[in-house]
Amino acid sequence: MDSPSEEEWLACCGSAKFAQEMASAAPFSSLQRAVDAARDIWFNKVDVNGWLEAFAAHPAIGESPSKTVKSQTSAQWSKGEQSAALATATDATLQELYDWNARYRQKFGFVFLIFASGRSTPEILAEIKKRYHNRPIIEFELSAKEQMKITELRISKLFPANATVASTTKTPHNADVATKAGEARISVIGGHLTTAKETPAAEPPRAFTRTRPPITTHILDVARGAPASGVDVRLEMWAGKHSRPLFGEADSGFWKLEGLSSTDRDGRSGQLMSMVDALSPGIYRISFDTGKYNPEGFFPYVGIVFEVKESQKWEHFHVPLLLSPFSFSTYRGS
Repeated sequence: MDSPSEEEWLACCGSAKFAQEMASAAPFSSLQRAVDAARDIWFNKVDVNGWLEAFAAHPAIGESPSKTVKSQTSAQWSKGEQSAALATATDATLQELYDWNARYRQKFGFVFLIFASGRSTPEILAEIKKRYHNRPIIEFELSAKEQMKITELRISKLFPANATVASTTKTPHNADVATKAGEARISVIGGHLTTAKETPAAEPPRAFTRTRPPITTHILDVARGAPASGVDVRLEMWAGKHSRPLFGEADSGFWKLEGLSSTDRDGRSGQLMSMVDALSPGIYRISFDTGKYNPEGFFPYVGIVFEVKESQKWEHFHVPLLLSPFSFSTYRGS
């Protein structure tokens, strides 16, 4: 077969350095030779910036690849690799996954990376929750290993007639490669530690995009046991001279309107605000025109006030209303 192009190697791993080195080392007589070279290049020749570049080429689990992704082939492969996760996802688990993706990115500064092929959404959720507690330096190395697994799978697609990769413990040659890779990881991680000391912690990359507004709500009419449709909803943010309204005192500011909507037949509010990545920290209020919905009820309207802290601006806030004619409650959902 013809040697894969640099663009095809880039689809296997989003590091430009990796793609250049693989293109230079080609042609390979077999899949195994290509994988051996890939492991050596990834762990010994690609630096920290190259690792981060490769991580950034992946969409978050459960999300569609960005239109600006470098390789459309990579985007198609990502979609296929996540097919099992998407097939086993429910609305609730998918929303939970979105929230954990954002939380993970906020802590570590890069996308949660896992060899997702054949893994269900519950499995992936369990893994991200477990890995979230790792120290950043440990998680960085784990992500590099997961990237290598993904790269090997994709390289096998370039060698369809020889798609079986031998274990790194099969031959002395492969054992040497694995040993070198292990030693190199220590060196690369050490470089990452030095960089981390010299560079202030960065915010999540701008490539992060939400798939829904950061604040949402729904209404459940608990007296009827059904969603409350057709209820007008408004979202506002406190814009006074104080950071929050003063309890029991005259207002020293005003509520700035963020958006208006009405609940649909599922009781969901639709889009109440712009689709922004980072939510502005502050005090928010969601108001519901419950008197119009239930004229015989006790509440002419209901207002729910809550706070988004600086550390939470990448999270999702779902604030539902559980309503009856003579009571209501709420909670922070996902």
